[in-house]
Amino acid sequence: METANPTKTVLKGGEFLIKEVPAQSITIKDEITEEQKMFGQTTEDFITNRVHPNVQKIDKGDHQLVIQLLNESAELGLLGASVPEQYGGMGTDLVTDTVINEEIGKGHSFAAAFAAHTGIGTLPILYFGTQEQKDKYLPGLVSGELKAAYCLTEPGSGSDALGARSKAVLSEDGKYYTLNGQKMWITNGGFADIFTVFAKIDGEKFTGFIVDAKSEGISLGSEEDKLGIKGSSTRQVFFNNVKVPAENVLGEIGKGHKIAFNVLNIGRYKLCVLALGGSKKTTSVAVNYANERIQFGVPISSFGAIKHKLAEMAIKAYVCESATYRTAGDIDQMIEALAAKGTDRVQAKLMAAEEYSIECAILKVFGSEVLDYVVDEAVQVFGGTGFSEEYPVARAYRDSRINRIFEGTNEINRLLSVGQLVKKALKGELDLMTPALAVQKELMSVPDFGSDGNESYFAAEWKAIKNAKKAILMTAGAAVQKFMQKLEKEQEVIMNIADMLIELYACESALLRVEKLVNTKGAEACSLQIDIVKTYLSDAMERINLSGKHAVTAFNDGDVLRIMLMGLKRYTKYESFNTIAARRRIADKMIEENSYCF
Repeated sequence: METANPTKTVLKGGEFLIKEVPAQSITIKDEITEEQKMFGQTTEDFITNRVHPNVQKIDKGDHQLVIQLLNESAELGLLGASVPEQYGGMGTDLVTDTVINEEIGKGHSFAAAFAAHTGIGTLPILYFGTQEQKDKYLPGLVSGELKAAYCLTEPGSGSDALGARSKAVLSEDGKYYTLNGQKMWITNGGFADIFTVFAKIDGEKFTGFIVDAKSEGISLGSEEDKLGIKGSSTRQVFFNNVKVPAENVLGEIGKGHKIAFNVLNIGRYKLCVLALGGSKKTTSVAVNYANERIQFGVPISSFGAIKHKLAEMAIKAYVCESATYRTAGDIDQMIEALAAKGTDRVQAKLMAAEEYSIECAILKVFGSEVLDYVVDEAVQVFGGTGFSEEYPVARAYRDSRINRIFEGTNEINRLLSVGQLVKKALKGELDLMTPALAVQKELMSVPDFGSDGNESYFAAEWKAIKNAKKAILMTAGAAVQKFMQKLEKEQEVIMNIADMLIELYACESALLRVEKLVNTKGAEACSLQIDIVKTYLSDAMERINLSGKHAVTAFNDGDVLRIMLMGLKRYTKYESFNTIAARRRIADKMIEENSYCF
């Protein structure tokens, strides 16, 4: 497989807030290798030819068909793409895995079954299993002989995973644990062969177990009647005095949280990838319909109001793609750096994902909300037919909604992104204090509205990004000073800071991508990509300003508030840009190509 270039400049997790990275150092979708394109084409063909013709049957609960399709995807090597070759996988890097999963994301309910198996179903064993456990289970998971599910959530513990009540008690002879408990919302629950189950040993030590789904004492609830992803098997799983061999303890006793939380880092990243694929597919479907639907004697794609919608769908998808592949490249670079120092490659993957937990949380929120926006606007483009189950966007609309709940709710991930940033600063891993104090000092000085010396093509955009970082450091720094250890209780303030952080990462990623393209192809060849990044940045600066206002007004008043609001205004300025004309140009290109084409 192609491996990452270890000479590139790579920031540590969260460092994007305080450091700059040259555009040539980032990974962009536009530069994937021929081998990676081949993986993507293989997956696209499978989804187009095998999954899409069967979505109706799948949605009506034909789980045998889902199993068959999972087996077919295994034959193509997709189930084990990221699993090391020694277990029958292909050992792909994360960028290649991203190319694959982007196409899987167009597969509706099948995508949920696939992701649950290859992600939270397989990765706990790959990352935390003993050698014996890996040898026993991974080849079957790769070949499709075994299907996997992940049992974490309980009726009384959703976001509060450590509040689980399931218990495991070791037998007197030490040979097995007796497991009792109830799990819910278990994807693939109806046909899984093995479960990764979390329970508290003696009611205290939160621990992971590998459990044979055919064990005596396991029973399943009926299939859940869900709002969306109706074709995925989702059941409650009941454990009644289930005997689990002692050698099936996964990871360390009492350290189950390490499995749960670390596997979720990659899970969050991959959810964004799946949402990205869905966003691009749904945008194409909306463009197709807008070109075909005639009103007042012309296609509705000729109307400015529709062009605005199509363009905004494409803009959000493009920006999401930029941030997604940037993060994949960073994680791959970290893996290579760790492997070069002698770290086992599997452990290096786990460590790299943990390093970029902030970015993974950001992407989970951003990707799921981009998809929700896209499918909602697609229904609007379809009009009355969009509300009919005979047309494809109704399913896309229903299926999208779960993504803001999966893999930790978006609220939890917003809190996590800021919480992790503060935690890194307190541990000395990120120096946020120095730049935050510099911003405070700058606030009291006379504003400089001149050039910052950057004469590049994107000078105005980079000045805006630089200032947006100052706006976040000012807001977050003031919040930390005000609340100290009690900041975690001020969730509304944290959520607003998180929104600023998300917008920054999205903007910077898109700008880095487009700058890299312009450096390679020239501005004229990238005119529409320039339109995309300038339009998004123009609107994002307004959103950053508004989120900052909400935050600082919550804990300041008088002269201090006035100074901070002036600072926000100063730091969120961006030159006027005709976004209406830019959106028309973006939409016109898609209308001409009859699809998402960026």
